Amino acid sequence: MSKSKKLEFRPNDYVVYPAHGVGQIMSIEEQEVAGLKLELFVISFEKDKMTLRVPTAKATEIGMRSLSSPDVISKAMTTLKGKAKVKRAMWSRRAQEYEQKINSGDLISIAEVVRDLHRTDDQREQSYSERQLYEAALERLTREVAAVSGSDEVAAAKKVDDVLMSRAAAA
Repeated sequence: MSKSKKLEFRPNDYVVYPAHGVGQIMSIEEQEVAGLKLELFVISFEKDKMTLRVPTAKATEIGMRSLSSPDVISKAMTTLKGKAKVKRAMWSRRAQEYEQKINSGDLISIAEVVRDLHRTDDQREQSYSERQLYEAALERLTREVAAVSGSDEVAAAKKVDDVLMSRAAAA
């Protein structure tokens, strides 16, 4: 594997790790694991108080990616405005699909989950598991919007909420 391929991420870059969302690369370090020297990205997820070490050679293979472009962010916002697609499948099956979309790290898929699970005050109550999935997707979306726009999470959350509310008002 060529050196240039591995080092597309640098310390201080914000990256998206599929299973955890937006994190920041703190450093690149070498560690010996089972007698092998490994080069690792040290990624900090400040909000979760978690540090992850990812082998540089495996980073792209596992789906780690740079932050979305502003273009992708606006596509995600457009997705939020769309009509919710509620499948008639059993909840366990739908929950599994939502979970996969959230953990895919794909911003458009995450926006679809937020759109499909968003409830306005006059709609029926969400179940606990629905609420958990909705909040997980909303948090991933909000963190990435914040990181891309350079704003804080509160401003990003308001931006996402405004889009969701404008959809509800139009409905």
